[in-house]
Amino acid sequence: MKLKGIHHVTAITSSAEKIYQFFTNILSLRLVKKTVNQDDINTYHLFFADDLGSPGTDMTFFDFKGIGKASHGNDQITRTSFRVPNDEALVYWLKRFKQYQVKNSGIETLFKRKLINFEDFDGQLYALISDQNNRGVSSGIPWKNGPVPDEFAITGLGPIFLTVSNFTRLKVSLEEVFFMKYQGQEDNHHLFEMGAGGNGGSVILTTSDLTRGTQGYGGIHHVAFRVADREALDYWLERLNSLNLINSGFIDRFYFASLYTRVYPNILFELATDGPGFIDDEESYETLGETLALPPKLRQYRSEIEKVVKPLDTKRSNMVFKKEYL
Repeated sequence: MKLKGIHHVTAITSSAEKIYQFFTNILSLRLVKKTVNQDDINTYHLFFADDLGSPGTDMTFFDFKGIGKASHGNDQITRTSFRVPNDEALVYWLKRFKQYQVKNSGIETLFKRKLINFEDFDGQLYALISDQNNRGVSSGIPWKNGPVPDEFAITGLGPIFLTVSNFTRLKVSLEEVFFMKYQGQEDNHHLFEMGAGGNGGSVILTTSDLTRGTQGYGGIHHVAFRVADREALDYWLERLNSLNLINSGFIDRFYFASLYTRVYPNILFELATDGPGFIDDEESYETLGETLALPPKLRQYRSEIEKVVKPLDTKRSNMVFKKEYL
């Protein structure tokens, strides 16, 4: 019943169109589902992942109308990272970021793994992390039809970064609520692992004396951790209730089942099942992400939803992306 690793990260963008272009054309991640926020049908919910939409590989975005820009600071989920196969891939990505004018830090090292910090047009914070010295949670597979050569491509999510003012408080929650294991410290960074560990099962806490950050576009909404199935999710629901931790209860998102909780102020955690997945009765493998897909509970409102969300052309099955060797 233990947590298996990172499931997905959900963030907020100022533009569904721009984030689609950024993730598709620059990061070479596949849009595997174009749907709406199930709690706010005025808002897109875009899922970018590996070739199959595997759990542990997807970053998702809301485009809430009228929301202001996020401020980066304390007590928030700060940065999302993506896994690439090895250190050589990072050299490729430096060239790619230069070509597409993506602001980045150059290659750095943290916990004996090389990485590149970078950001998008909103100031959303990301990192690419090398799997060269990594063991643990397995990753996904590159998007076969994307522009980045497979040997350099992103394969899934890496460690999630949080910045906190009260390290001890969140450390206790990660260890005693979620059964994560503390692996050590490097400067003001603290590494925790879940499941088989490694890049796909890591949380990195950074301590600082910054003011509290605020949510908005360019910031992260929540992070989800993987559980195997409904039985495991029910276990966690019972556990959270037994600890008197406020939670959402069971929620059926159709593509997966989940529950939400806050074990630390201002930070939202989700637990989500590995299945059923994104290949469903509306879209086949070949056409993932090309239509406005809706879970069954929203399909009766399709005409209304199509009137309130801005049209977004995501058809790619008729396109060929040339592999970009730089």
